Amino acid sequence: MPAPHHDLPAPGWWRSSLALLAAAALSSCSGDPSQQASQHPVPQVGYIVASQTSVPLAVSLSGRTVAYETSQVRPQVSGVIRKRYFTEGSYVQAGQPLFLIDPSLYQAAVNQARANLASARASADAAAAKADRYKPLADMEAIAKQDYTDALASSRVAKAAVSQNAAALDTARINLRFTLVPAPISGRIGRSLATVGALASASQTDPLAVIQRTDPIYVDMQQSAADLTALRRKLAAGGVRPGSTAVRLKLDDGSDYGSPGIVQFSEVTVDQDTGTVTLRARFPNPDGLLLPGMFVTAVFDQASDPNAFLIPQNAVQRDFDGSAFVMVVGAGNKAAHRKVTADRTFGANSVITAGLGKGDKVIVQGLNGLKQGTAIRPVAASSPQQALAPAGDKASGSGSGRGD
Repeated sequence: MPAPHHDLPAPGWWRSSLALLAAAALSSCSGDPSQQASQHPVPQVGYIVASQTSVPLAVSLSGRTVAYETSQVRPQVSGVIRKRYFTEGSYVQAGQPLFLIDPSLYQAAVNQARANLASARASADAAAAKADRYKPLADMEAIAKQDYTDALASSRVAKAAVSQNAAALDTARINLRFTLVPAPISGRIGRSLATVGALASASQTDPLAVIQRTDPIYVDMQQSAADLTALRRKLAAGGVRPGSTAVRLKLDDGSDYGSPGIVQFSEVTVDQDTGTVTLRARFPNPDGLLLPGMFVTAVFDQASDPNAFLIPQNAVQRDFDGSAFVMVVGAGNKAAHRKVTADRTFGANSVITAGLGKGDKVIVQGLNGLKQGTAIRPVAASSPQQALAPAGDKASGSGSGRGD
């Protein structure tokens, strides 16, 4: 059977095809320079002008709440507790009766002292009358002057005995009054530490109950002595200014306490065990939300830096070594790398304390892929920013290719 017939291209067809492809590639690589520039436009960036401002130096210190007043209710006389007049955990007023100690012995002591005083007064009256009768007789020398002198001395001794017995009666009455144990201060009283029928002693070490006043309430904060010394040096050198005494409080669950407080004072001694200094603040506590012994975090502006710069946090970048830098508009509208000191934040901004000068144009928009020396077109940050495709991308279309 005869072989099928195939139409074959003319010899050398593949050589001409390669030539055409090479020409097309050469044309794409050596195109019009203006066309290449349009494919890689100068990026537009937004900047802000750096200006110095006063920035508070906020500190966060751990603290513990402390009652404004604390009173341990203790007996001042000995005896068996007969009654308790308060409800545990309730609010008591100063002077309100809390306990009754058996008053029998002390009432008897009052009665005895009263009788002794009456006897002393009778003796004093008799001695005074005798001295009065002896006086004219002694003047007429009807009796010896020594007799009158003795009678006058006896009268004076009797009067002194009256004063002694009156003091003893006062003491007995005071002890009788102490059998009714009152509240020394107004506040919230805790559980009763002594029950009815227990023996109370004037020399006992344990209180009968504890009363705490919690409105207002103190917060004791601990600050490193080294940090406090550094702050005082900055204040003395004029690098920072004194801050506000207003304090904000954060509770254990991270929520904010509604009412601000005021710093009262700072201790003058350093704790030898912890190396810290205690600062005390006072807070209103009308609802009793803060209880003595709670752990809290106090935040307040201890000082303010008048020479700082506030830069949006997204404009501050980090090198591989962790140091901070920003990109600024340099000479000839080229991006410049600037090392800065940014150790803390304030709201949505980073606080720059070194590395920037007044009037520097800090780039805050269009930072993606921006490098040192890149030509840029700076505009104010409030202007709309041109959306650019990442470097190296081109519009796709049929017949397009990549040139070398």
